[in-house]
Amino acid sequence: MAIGVGFAGGDPSVGIPLAAAIAIQDVPEGLVVAVALRTVAFSPWKATLAGALTGLAEPLGAVVGVALGSSFATFYPLGLGFAAGAMIWVVSHEIIPETHRKGHEQAATLGLIGGFIVMLLLDTGLG
Repeated sequence: MAIGVGFAGGDPSVGIPLAAAIAIQDVPEGLVVAVALRTVAFSPWKATLAGALTGLAEPLGAVVGVALGSSFATFYPLGLGFAAGAMIWVVSHEIIPETHRKGHEQAATLGLIGGFIVMLLLDTGLG
C-alpha cells in the first residue's frame, strides 16, 4: 500500500525510491520464507516458489494505495504517514528485539545501520 500511496501523488521522486527500498527489503523476506520451508522438508523449488509468491501482496496493496491516494487528496499525506509509522512500529517492536537475542547484538545493529545507509543512498540517488 505504501508503494501505491507513494505513486498516487503523481511525483515519481517519491514513488521510485520507496518502491526500490521495499523491493530490496522483499528479497531477504522471501528468502526467510523459503529457508523456513526448506527446514520442514519442502523441495527447493516449492520453497522458492512459495517465497516468491509471498511478494504478490505488494502489487495488490500498491493498487489499493494508488486508488485511495488518487481518489482522496487528504489520504495521500495520511497514507504516507501511516505507512511510515507502520514500518517503524514493526522494526522497533518486532525486528530489533528478535535480532538482539542470543548474542547477535553487534551483527544486528550493523545490519540496521547498513540498511539505513542503503535507504539514504537510494533516497539521494533516485530522489
